[in-house]
Amino acid sequence: MELAYYSDYAVRLINSEQPERGGDTLTSVEAVRALFGAAQTTARRATEADVTRLRAVRGRLRAVFEAADAGDETLAVDLLNALLMEYPVSPQISGHEMRDADGRPDWHLHIADHAANATAGYTATACMGLAVHLTDLGVDRLGICRAAPCRNAYLDTSTNRSRRYCSDRCATRANVAAYRARKRQEAAGAHPEPDPAPGEPGNADG
Repeated sequence: MELAYYSDYAVRLINSEQPERGGDTLTSVEAVRALFGAAQTTARRATEADVTRLRAVRGRLRAVFEAADAGDETLAVDLLNALLMEYPVSPQISGHEMRDADGRPDWHLHIADHAANATAGYTATACMGLAVHLTDLGVDRLGICRAAPCRNAYLDTSTNRSRRYCSDRCATRANVAAYRARKRQEAAGAHPEPDPAPGEPGNADG
């Protein structure tokens, strides 16, 4: 499995909260375990303490995306490096359940799980994946959705670096809002408000 795949761990954690809407799904041990997806071995070690710990990591990861989205590449890298130092990974070569055409192990890098708790394991995995994604594709591939009030994080994998929204739904909503705003402006330009008569409110001569 390519390490860049693990960058989705970061997005998944960040988007468990929607700060502009006051929403938060990271409220229980079950929610923590759901974040791990297929990595059930580590997920089974989750406790109530991981809810609080992962929320703290979530804020720091969001800061990485917000810095990247604002064009501050150095800050984004510094913030991610701080997390990488605090949550180091232990890579190892693995070939389990993967065989090439000749039946030999299909060797690939895998992140070993020697973390002290579920949060440390999840964070190390997320940050390593994000670091690989960032260095391979560029800091500008980390974005924050432009469709208000959504502030979801996303990874831009488009060929022309054109992604601006976290989903097709948000892109459609933003396009509809922009279209309606243009129509209102056109209507206002076609029918301008008449100047107030002398003595009426809004007239400087009154």
